[in-house]
Amino acid sequence: MNKETVDILVHLLVAMVAGGLIGLERSYYGRPAGFRTHTLVCMASSLLMLVTIYQRDWFSGAMIETVRIDPTRMAQGIMTGIGFLSAGVIIKEGLTVRGLTTAASIWMTAAIGILIGISFYFPATIATLLTLGTLSIFRWIEMI
Repeated sequence: MNKETVDILVHLLVAMVAGGLIGLERSYYGRPAGFRTHTLVCMASSLLMLVTIYQRDWFSGAMIETVRIDPTRMAQGIMTGIGFLSAGVIIKEGLTVRGLTTAASIWMTAAIGILIGISFYFPATIATLLTLGTLSIFRWIEMI
């Protein structure tokens, strides 16, 4: 395997682990979007950001000078699309709204996937830990 293949594999495996950890917390408490959903969202976000990293391979030297590449467009598209996916878990029952935390966790998982996709492993790790802390420890604080 060449270096790029290993690099892509590492990105996707790290995204799988980060998304899986957040998804496990959601599944443990029986939420609508759990382990598989969060894992797939994180890996997909990472994979799409890898597209922006390796897009230089798509263009010849002459074309790269005329094509303006803006990786932030991909991140914006991901977050917009995930917003629609997240809306699917929000349910209004009378005066009560459920699923907002799950929707927010899906959105956060996508953001973590984007960080992993662009090799920002440290902030992605911190964000994963803070997300897990928010979902589990804050639940305990709310019960008090």
